[in-house]
Amino acid sequence: MSQTFIDRTFDNIRQLWRDIRGNSVVRSFGFGDEAAQKDHWRRQVADCLAHRGGAVSARLRAAELGHDFLRLDEESRKEFLHLLVNEFDVDRARLGAVIRDWQQADDLAERTMLESRMRAELVPPYRKLLQEFNALPQGVKFLVDLRADLLRWRKDAPGLVLLEQDLKTLLSGWFDIGFLELHQITWNSPAALLEKLIAYEAVHQIRSWDDLKSRLASDRRCFAFFHPGMPDEPLIFVEVALVSGIAENVDVLIDRDLDGDTMDPSQADTAIFYSISNAQSGLAGISFGDFLIKRVVAELQRDLPNLRQFATLSPIPGFRRWLTGAIAEMDAATQESDAPQNVDIKSEAKAPGTAITVKTAAKTQVPERLFEDMALCRPLIAADVGGDVAQKGNVEQIDAGARSALLRLVAHYLLNERRAGRDTALDPVAHFHLTNGARVERLNMDANSAPAGQAQSFGLMVNYLYQAGEIEKNHENYAGGGKIAASSTVRRLAG
Repeated sequence: MSQTFIDRTFDNIRQLWRDIRGNSVVRSFGFGDEAAQKDHWRRQVADCLAHRGGAVSARLRAAELGHDFLRLDEESRKEFLHLLVNEFDVDRARLGAVIRDWQQADDLAERTMLESRMRAELVPPYRKLLQEFNALPQGVKFLVDLRADLLRWRKDAPGLVLLEQDLKTLLSGWFDIGFLELHQITWNSPAALLEKLIAYEAVHQIRSWDDLKSRLASDRRCFAFFHPGMPDEPLIFVEVALVSGIAENVDVLIDRDLDGDTMDPSQADTAIFYSISNAQSGLAGISFGDFLIKRVVAELQRDLPNLRQFATLSPIPGFRRWLTGAIAEMDAATQESDAPQNVDIKSEAKAPGTAITVKTAAKTQVPERLFEDMALCRPLIAADVGGDVAQKGNVEQIDAGARSALLRLVAHYLLNERRAGRDTALDPVAHFHLTNGARVERLNMDANSAPAGQAQSFGLMVNYLYQAGEIEKNHENYAGGGKIAASSTVRRLAG
């Protein structure tokens, strides 16, 4: 997203909050003395929490504080938030006193009353301040962006982790699926909203207004979830192509001539979900993507009863990284066992089914039968060392043997590689769709020529099929025991 776009968003919030404050006195943070500046912050926060003058006055003070906060540079914002967390946290002395009273209470009614007080004491005052911001125009957007900053600062500001977690708890309640509204976005939608689609697209870059127009043509659909507190901001959106049969190449879906390549939607039998983008990084970990797909399927079935299949054409973002690590570990294991580098690695295995453990973030077991496949793909990995992954190591440039090896390896990766300590798919996109009840339907070579597609998976993509009548069963099998639904073709490739 461009800095200009971010600046414009913050300017809108500043202006709205400036309007709320009306003619109230502007108090700057521009103190030369650090102690005086922090005293000013303390007074502002205390004034907001005091609720003197009723709800309207509290709202005005929150607007003033929010306005001044947005004027701070990044380091000053961190300092302010540290002060907020350290000095307006739970009063542990008061909490301890309530706990002692509860321990000594014999009467059930008294204990119940003290338990209520304990719950109240466990709410830090700074959380009440966050709730004040929620009542302001665009205050929800302010809090979402604040959490995005907190997530970005996790490593260099660990003291703010508790604030980030508290904010996530609040946002999870405010962004419950029951509060979200599904809207279709078309070429006739407001230009400001269309600009945000371009800015927020995270899977396949929208390169121009013509590109966007193609994605919103008559045989395309785009749906997004919105929140009443952020009516002009998409939370998550999905792009859909209406086609005949399951698509195998995203370049064909995106790079097309509108004058000759559009299809009559009434003739389509398949809806392909080819891009799902989370638009708000501050809502990370608050999932509503599964609800989005189900709602969109229902909308499409209602409007286009001719549709018979609902599938994705999805990236495989972790495959290349996993394969690089697996080959490196295989080579290291071979060297440690003094195996010559030019021998058939498979023939050196001591017993059928031998596996090596790859030290990645995953619980990885690479079976012996894949050693030869990894050896065939080693030149493809090596070609990228110091080079441009968009030009070197392109899957189109390798021989048929290595291409077949890649298919077997990616099938193994999707069906067998698991996250460390969990029985869930290592690949994040696979995990998302499998959790939602899809099955791994088909692997596609040469499906994505974009640099990102080559860098992630050598241009391979995968279709996940949402098959009516199987979705709940697939979800239960995966969520309950890690069993992955897959077509017979993919399962044979995975061995």
